[in-house]
Parts: sequence; C-alpha cells; structure tokens
Amino acid sequence: MTCALCSTDAPLVAQPVPGGPDGASAEICDTCASQIAATTDPEHWRCLSTAMWSEDTAAQVLAVRMLERLDGHDWARDLTAQLWLDDEARAWVDNQPEETEHRDSNGVALAQGDTVVLIKDLPVKGANFTAKRGTAVHRISLVADNPAHIQGRVEGQQIVILTEFVKKR
Repeated sequence: MTCALCSTDAPLVAQPVPGGPDGASAEICDTCASQIAATTDPEHWRCLSTAMWSEDTAAQVLAVRMLERLDGHDWARDLTAQLWLDDEARAWVDNQPEETEHRDSNGVALAQGDTVVLIKDLPVKGANFTAKRGTAVHRISLVADNPAHIQGRVEGQQIVILTEFVKKR
C-alpha cells in the first residue's frame, strides 16, 4: 500500500483525523506522520497537489489541513485556491477540535512524534512481557480524545501508555 498523502510505498500508520466520524484515520507513512507532528520540510508537502483530490475523505481533510498550515508558501496558497470541497468535507476541515494537552509525569507538554522514556515497569496487558523502566518510546501518537493516553511501539507491539508513567526525552 502507499501513503495517502505522499504516495510513498512504505510501511503505513493510521493517522487520526479528528473532527469527523469517530475513529476516522488516514493511512500515511512515518515521514508524513512526523512532518504532521512538526512541519520541518515544507518541500515534502508539495505532494498535496494530488492528495487534496483524494476520494478518501479523511486523507483529503488531512491534506487540506496541511495546506492551511503551509499558507506562508505561495505554492500552498495556490493549491488551496484551486481546491473545491463538498459541504461535508469542508465542515470536517473546519471542525478541528481544540488540541488537548497531553503532559508527561513532570507536566511537560507532549506532541505527536515526541520520544518519551518509561519511568516505571509496566506490565502490558494481552502480551507476554513487561515494558521496563528506562525504555525509550519513539514517535509517540497522542490519543485524540484522552489527554491521559499516548500510543507507542514497545518491543514491536503498539501499546497505549498512561502519560503519568512517561517523561519527555
């Protein structure tokens, strides 16, 4: 499968797209996911000229939101000016819930894509291992509807972690 935004043939992750149907997400690559968390390379997003016309509404909404974040660039403004959305998609784009504050055990704000370290041994329910204190969890995802939860990969397993048991690296 290819990334819904940049069409790269790479392993995909489900990127939540809040403000629309519950559980709506777009399948995107790690590069796009990390760029969404902290836009560092605007040139990467020139691919949105195709993604903004996606038949997958979640991917289209994500593309439009990124174009709006990049409105300081002429090419992004030009693409936005060309765009037409049906009423449902436009409402979804405009219905961005306020970001909840995910905070680590020390009260430091967490963002999508951050790296955190476990501060306590955590038994992982449904798996046969314990996530050990000091384990680094890279490229976390924030659980959109619960500021006390994050998601990350530990020992190859995608798990939900309570923010009270992590500190930002």
